[in-house]
Amino acid sequence: MVKRSARPSWMAIRRRKTRKRRLRTLHRLERKSYSDYMRDLVLHLTSLAKTVPGGRRLFYGLTLALEAGERVAIRGESGAGKSTLLNIIAGLDTADSGEIMVAGTDLTRLGEAERTALRRDAIGFVFQAFHILPHLDLARNVAFPLILQKQPRTSALERAGEMLHAVGLGDRRSSHPRELSGGELQRVAIARALVHAPRLILADEPTGNLDPDTAAQVIALLGRTVKERGAAMLLVTHSPLAAATADRQLMLTPNGLVPADG
Repeated sequence: MVKRSARPSWMAIRRRKTRKRRLRTLHRLERKSYSDYMRDLVLHLTSLAKTVPGGRRLFYGLTLALEAGERVAIRGESGAGKSTLLNIIAGLDTADSGEIMVAGTDLTRLGEAERTALRRDAIGFVFQAFHILPHLDLARNVAFPLILQKQPRTSALERAGEMLHAVGLGDRRSSHPRELSGGELQRVAIARALVHAPRLILADEPTGNLDPDTAAQVIALLGRTVKERGAAMLLVTHSPLAAATADRQLMLTPNGLVPADG
């Protein structure tokens, strides 16, 4: 007598569906090799550690991977080391240990001149303190990264004018920094950070001195730049609205970066 096979239980069906989902996931992952994945990373931090004078540990074991087209917001308490982390990534400060890969280049193995060149060509930094050159008008301030790249002055100034227009200061290109408010200086700093189409944008409180409407415009501009140019952005902010526009929100702790609660 031949026994009829029993119908599969709901648990068996569930296990079968789970296996299929895993196979589909593995198939997608196999399309992109590890080397391709690493090549697409704009920023890769591995086991970074930083201790400040006095022995206080800012962070330890900090690891982060940032792909082209991705925006990540970093939050944390004042004094947690958020600005220090950005300075380390830009080669303006050094970590105690760890590896920093920016656009495929190991920053920790570079000398000062090479770090300066990498910062000039691949990184756009929106400083919290602006760092606008007081003796230059706005157009020349914004064009400065292009001039450092030895681009023709005429085209550099033309591109600077386009960026000033993008941040709402197109009619102020001949003004000097002393004539501007804090919010306007912040917009100049953002235009300068984006003018040379960097692979990596580091933004330290980019909306801290802006009114809500202008802040929204600036965040939208940063977002468009990331998506259209295949750049990546690391945003340090206390603004929940600015952080909410990011693809990921992380919290900086002494033990590294952890997912933010939202």
